[in-house]
Amino acid sequence: MSVVALAYHEIGCLGLRVLIERGVDVAAVFTYEDNPGENCWFGSVAELARSKGIQTHITEDINAPEWVARLRSIAPDVVFSFYYRHIIKPPIIGIPRFGCVNAHGSLLPKYRGRCPVNWQLVHGETESGMTLHYIVPRADAGDIIAQERVRIGPDDTAIILYYKLLPALEKALSGSLDGILNGTAPRIKQDDSLATKFGGRRPEDGRIDWSRPAREIHNLVRAVAPPWPGAFTESEAGRVMVYFSTPRDSRAQSGALRPGKVVFDEGRILVGTGDGLLELIAYSLPPGSCLKEGMMLGNQRG
Repeated sequence: MSVVALAYHEIGCLGLRVLIERGVDVAAVFTYEDNPGENCWFGSVAELARSKGIQTHITEDINAPEWVARLRSIAPDVVFSFYYRHIIKPPIIGIPRFGCVNAHGSLLPKYRGRCPVNWQLVHGETESGMTLHYIVPRADAGDIIAQERVRIGPDDTAIILYYKLLPALEKALSGSLDGILNGTAPRIKQDDSLATKFGGRRPEDGRIDWSRPAREIHNLVRAVAPPWPGAFTESEAGRVMVYFSTPRDSRAQSGALRPGKVVFDEGRILVGTGDGLLELIAYSLPPGSCLKEGMMLGNQRG
């Protein structure tokens, strides 16, 4: 009985550790090259695997014929995917006799696709979780093996939610591992009528639209807060990066304040929105610049 792990990021490290600690024969690990120029707040799957004497392969295209052939030669009973960046295609899906298993950071069938942690915060969800499911040709559509739920707080940022998902993965994987390895794990069909799917996110998606409600803007800010690229807006002083915020529902004041207009109130920096005010808690501007009373943010004028 042997497995192969396709893994990356901190979730990849955790999934691999669970397999190792449970004494599973990990025949090989496939991961990505560590980039020293990247803001690496997560562990190195390659370093972990090599430290345990596990055969480690670095590739940007796991579906290339040479790697499919390598996987066939290994003949694993299960292939695990722990936050691996690429979709696993049918030639690989058909190799392990007990299937390919993926860890996904949402309560499937909701938030299929990429960046589920960020998208859930953008949409103001109050609950998330980790789902283990079998891989099929359609992304994140395979039968569910296990789910562990976590609560999302109103001010949780993406990094906070990400770290809440780590123990959820450990619990889900530890509890279902025996069944996965012997082919008896649950197979719960997903209800496609409840499915939502989202694509990748770009830095430009962090641009703030001040015509939106304060709560919605706050959700965007926390969804892309560091170590993600961050939310931003333009001003006469240059680009303003907004790292943390708080919605303020002062109707009397917000009714007279145009979306994007800055006002100072007892030491607080407030900005008008389409509904309510947004307090800027942590932000940055170009060196030598500052926010001023009455300044307009975004594409607003006057």
